[in-house]
Amino acid sequence: MATVTPPPASAPTRDRIDTADPPASDAKKRFLSDAAAHVRDLGHRLFVRKALGGYYVNRDAYKARYRDWEHARDAASLAKWSAVNRLHELLPQFVANFEAGGGQVHWARDAAEAREIILRLVREAEAKAIVKSKCMTSEEIHLNAALEAEGFGVVESDLGEFIQQLRGEPPYHFVFPCMHVRRDEISELFKQHLGSEPTDSPEELTMIARRYMRQLYVNADVGITGANFLVAETGQVSITENEGNARLTAALPRVHIAISGIEKVVANLDDLAVLLPMLATAGAGQPMTCYNTLYSGPRREGEADGPEAMHLVLLDNSRTALLADPEQRDALHCIRCGACLNVCPIFKNVGGFTYGTTYQGPIGSVITPHLRGLTDWNHLSGASSLCGACTDACPVRIDIHHHLLHNRRNAARTAPSRLEKLGHKVFVQVARRPGLFATGGWLFRHTLGLVKRIKPPLMKQWLDTRDLPSAPSQSFRAAWKSRGR
Repeated sequence: MATVTPPPASAPTRDRIDTADPPASDAKKRFLSDAAAHVRDLGHRLFVRKALGGYYVNRDAYKARYRDWEHARDAASLAKWSAVNRLHELLPQFVANFEAGGGQVHWARDAAEAREIILRLVREAEAKAIVKSKCMTSEEIHLNAALEAEGFGVVESDLGEFIQQLRGEPPYHFVFPCMHVRRDEISELFKQHLGSEPTDSPEELTMIARRYMRQLYVNADVGITGANFLVAETGQVSITENEGNARLTAALPRVHIAISGIEKVVANLDDLAVLLPMLATAGAGQPMTCYNTLYSGPRREGEADGPEAMHLVLLDNSRTALLADPEQRDALHCIRCGACLNVCPIFKNVGGFTYGTTYQGPIGSVITPHLRGLTDWNHLSGASSLCGACTDACPVRIDIHHHLLHNRRNAARTAPSRLEKLGHKVFVQVARRPGLFATGGWLFRHTLGLVKRIKPPLMKQWLDTRDLPSAPSQSFRAAWKSRGR
């Protein structure tokens, strides 16, 4: 039997997000450097904004078809709140029902353990090649790099992910992986790697990828997918997609391996019926995603297709630590729709790669410090205008912009720099004393011009990214007093 052909050897390797986390000390420096470069690329920013323009129109049109969109958000929020707060009941229920259908569950405490489990399953299957559908959890654990290091060819079957794989880049956006890539660039990419003729037609570009991909499904030994939801009531894995590639990835190879965070569980099919259309409308401006499939386990006797074995890897990777935080626990409600990214002014200006992490945008800035450490990743929580657009867009009502403030507060409490800690303490003392605060304001107004010119070492990095206005001639209190109030 022929084996799956991986991307040609000339394709570059995936960047740092897929191969390894950047060194903690470099994360903030890289973010500032990449953000500065991105905001100067006006063409790129305009292209991304134009791409999102169509999404806004479709999203609002389908939101208007709901009898009451805000009531639907309440129902979706309640479904996730109930599931996350009953995780200790629903996860065992899901596992029992899933295993009753012939599936096998594997528990992974962290990314390293998840990679080792999957590598063991792939070795046991004596796999020669692997086909994989879109799965952000696999990006979180850097699965592709681990498999390739062991000599296994991995081909992404989602069109956007396949394009990014050929480009040697991680997903730009966790719903629209290649939203930043123009058609002519895709055409040139396919010509270089697949030997196709140049074309500007989206349909023809899709067919080029489809013709290349079709035989890969048939020849693959192992198919790897993610999971959008886990239904405790029935023990089924729910996967929603627009291309049908996940169905082929799960149905045709001998072994199906699904990867999911433990927070993806929902109580029953009624909750799923609420969440699936909300995910489609908020995430992609659709009434419903094209393909919605429930997987109960391996192929049974008399069934025409399906794998001989189905495995599900349930990943913790600091999720239980977030679950233990009553203030920010609702971040686990996230259904990965990407709505908060689509409305975020920071994301639209600095781009997806700048974040340097698997999950971009507002929700990524909330959960990444929990997944990778607040001390090294607190700068992401500062990359926000706090406009609240993310919270307004979230279909499950996660309090995103307030969680960014919570992270900033927690970072201040755990600041590694003695100087930074001293600065916070001094500010607290000054802010509590009106006389000192007024004196500080007077000094600020009279020295701001000098500070802007010389940029003292402690303020240089901050001033390099800000164009400060001139200081007012008097304080607010003085202006208020002069009005006789």
